[in-house]
Amino acid sequence: RDGLERMYGPDSTDRNLMYYLTVYNEPISQPAEPENLDTEGLLKGIYLLAPAKTDGPRAQLLASGVSVPWALEAQKVLAQDWGVSADVWSVTSWNELRRDGLAAEEHAFLNPGDEPRTPFVAQQLAGATGPVIAVTDYMKAVPDQIRQFIPNEFASLGADGFGFSDTRQAARRFFKNDTHSIVVKTLQLLARRGEVDAQAAAQAIEKYSLLDVNAGTTGGAGGES
Repeated sequence: RDGLERMYGPDSTDRNLMYYLTVYNEPISQPAEPENLDTEGLLKGIYLLAPAKTDGPRAQLLASGVSVPWALEAQKVLAQDWGVSADVWSVTSWNELRRDGLAAEEHAFLNPGDEPRTPFVAQQLAGATGPVIAVTDYMKAVPDQIRQFIPNEFASLGADGFGFSDTRQAARRFFKNDTHSIVVKTLQLLARRGEVDAQAAAQAIEKYSLLDVNAGTTGGAGGES
């Protein structure tokens, strides 16, 4: 709706722009619009989708597109198996967050006497504690675009590589961006901070058979990746 209004609406002040939809190779269920949706965050690139419902060591899971359900499942596994509280953020555009961050840096560079503007993604995560794990079904370089604007410890999970063809579940396990990989990476970062047992990540790797591509469960069945 925002795109149609900005591109074609009678009150549009700048029609020199284009909105587009990114299509993935896997169908996912489309949930109902959340109550009290952060519309500004949705349009600017990131909003809090599912706050943690339990107490415990905290982490922030940033996910986009088809990886959002994986992060939501990781949130459950972290709470149930490891007592970790993870907030899940939906990233609607890594690129838009990058553009906003660069614009903030450019303004600070050219206007050294002004109060620096905080990038939008940093504003959104201002009250969020714990490490940030960014998940995508693209290459890690896509979420890495915003790394410099994140004050928290940051790690990316993505599908880097070429030439692996198998089921979706096996592919996500191979590239280590599936639900259980999110869990392991989160435990690794929390262990560095001394907030979970140092052996937790190793235990999770064994528990979920992370090195076995045939043990993957993330992604819809059917079709080739």
